[in-house]
Amino acid sequence: MKYLKLLSQTLIVMTAVFGLAACNDGEAEDAGEKIDEMVTDAGNAVEDACEEVKEGVDAKDKDC
Repeated sequence: MKYLKLLSQTLIVMTAVFGLAACNDGEAEDAGEKIDEMVTDAGNAVEDACEEVKEGVDAKDKDC
């Protein structure tokens, strides 16, 4: 779980850094939407991985 949290935080920071570096005046909104989408996708991936781990250990509570 600690690894997944570190991975998700790293993905979020990397996405923000690259997204902001690629911004021009007219492209800022598009870049922001892409960052939002990537952060959402990263969060969903972490949640899916968490649920798979809980299923693998047959945990009673499978929500993450």
